[in-house]
Amino acid sequence: MGLIKLRVREFAAEKGWTLKEVSERSGVVYSTLRTYARSPGLATVDVTALHKESEDF
Repeated sequence: MGLIKLRVREFAAEKGWTLKEVSERSGVVYSTLRTYARSPGLATVDVTALHKESEDF
């Protein structure tokens, strides 16, 4: 685990996807993505979940 600035919402918007679609495509739980997307600064993240998510972007 570590601190990282996430741009989940921006990446989803670039693809034209909703956070729900990102969740379905990546297998990362929607509530986790929503938490990441709402984080105004640095967040502690699950690197495995982040890796799953990044495979779809």
